[in-house]
Formats: sequence, structure tokens, C-alpha cells
Amino acid sequence: MKGLEVRSYYYEDDGKIPNNVDLPALLYVGALKEKPEQTEKIFNSHNWRNSWTNGVFRYHHYHSNVHEVLGSIRGSATLQLGGEQGDQVVVEAGDVLVLPAGTGHKRLSASSDFQVVGAYPEGMDYNLRRGLADERPEVLEEIRQVPLPLLDPIYGENGPLVEKWHKSK
Repeated sequence: MKGLEVRSYYYEDDGKIPNNVDLPALLYVGALKEKPEQTEKIFNSHNWRNSWTNGVFRYHHYHSNVHEVLGSIRGSATLQLGGEQGDQVVVEAGDVLVLPAGTGHKRLSASSDFQVVGAYPEGMDYNLRRGLADERPEVLEEIRQVPLPLLDPIYGENGPLVEKWHKSK
């Protein structure tokens, strides 16, 4: 973990996408670059389960009931985080993105081979929200009720997520 670059992204509620005003999205740059094929196994070993392999939707969406980790295992993509006014973030194979509940995300562009592994703390089920007016105000309370993960999806008890998120709450 020494020398790992971790970028933090903070977002406010933009009126459509609630984001998470308490917890930053975290990008671990190149954290699994040497072993992207082990991404799912590593996530699962730290109790981030209910995993899948695919891409990222081309529309803004978020999960109000769970935090999510996305590990890029192949190719590259430009994602938009935080809604229409959010950041454009480039991810490449080996990068890991941790999204707190409520954080909007969308694929803007991707290489033809782009794939991620997604997973959730404790293997929790996830919902899919798109920022529609009828989702509020219920989603705001759902987001507040999502428990903090006990373990970082890569580093376990002592990872950047534990350090940054547990200090934020």
C-alpha cells in the first residue's frame, strides 16, 4: 500500500443525484495493476461480495441502499461521477473506484474491451436509482442508513477506505 495514490472526490446533492455529502468517492490509482485478474477474488476475500463482471451504464445512476466498489480489469473508460456537474474520471485496468451510497456514476466513453468487477460490502443487494423526482425524499434517508463497511475492499482492516470513511462519519 506504500506509495499508493488515492484520490478523493466529494459531491453535494445536485437536486437529481443525491450523492453522499458525508463520504468521498475514492479512486485507488493502479492498485491492482499487477494482478487485475485477481480483482474479484481480492474483493471477495475482504467481504465485498455479490460480485459481477461487466461495464458501467451509459446513464447517470446510483445505489441508495449500498456502497459499491468497481475494479477495472480490462481496457479503459472515462466515467462521470457526481451527476451532470461532476468530475470526469479516467479509469484503466488495475484502478479501483469505491463509491459511497448515493454517488452518481455514468460511462461517458470506453475502449471496446473495458470491463469492471463490481461488488458490495457483506454481499448486500443493490438497487438502481436514476435521479427521478419520485425517488425523493425516501432515498435520502436510505443513504444515511447505509452502514460503513468494516473492511477496505483491497486492504482489509487498514486500507484507505477505513481510514478516510471512518474519520468522516
